[in-house]
Amino acid sequence: MNLIERAVVALCRLFLWISTAVIFVILVVNTVLRYATGSSLQWANEVPELLFPWLVMSGVVLAAAYGAHITTSFLIDTLPASLRRWTAIGTWLVVAALYGTLAWATFQMLGIVHDERSAILQVPGSATYGCVMVGLLMLGLLACKSAWNAWQAPPVEHHDGEEPVVPTAHW
Repeated sequence: MNLIERAVVALCRLFLWISTAVIFVILVVNTVLRYATGSSLQWANEVPELLFPWLVMSGVVLAAAYGAHITTSFLIDTLPASLRRWTAIGTWLVVAALYGTLAWATFQMLGIVHDERSAILQVPGSATYGCVMVGLLMLGLLACKSAWNAWQAPPVEHHDGEEPVVPTAHW
C-alpha cells in the first residue's frame, strides 16, 4: 500500500473503531439504566443513528481498499491481453469520475440538509451527509490509485505460445 491507501485505511479504521465503540457503550449503558432504574438517556437512541452512517461508510471504503467487494472480472478476462491494461485504466477512471460526481452532488445537498436537525441533540443533517461525501471521495481516490496501478503494471511474461497476461488493478 502506498501513502494514500494507508492514510485512507487508517482513517476508516479509526472511524470504524470509534463509532462501533461509542455505539456499543451507549447501548450497554442505556440498557443497564432501563433495567436498573426503569429510565433511559433521552439522547441514547439518537447518537447511534448519527454514528451508524460513519460506521457503514468506513466499512464500505475499507472493503474497497482490501478488494473485498464483489467484482465481475469475466468480461475483462475475455479481452486480449493487449486491451486488458487499457480497459482497466479506463474503467477505473470512469469509476473515479462517477464517485467524484456523486461526491459533488452530495456536497451541493449539504446546504439543504444542514437545516434539518436531530430531535434532541440538534445535530445538523449535514453531519451524516458529510460522511457519505467523504466516503465517496475516498472511494474516488482509491479508484484513481487503481488506475495508476494498472498504468504502471508491466505485462507478465508468457510461456509456450500463451498470450501474455496483464495484471488488472484491484483495490
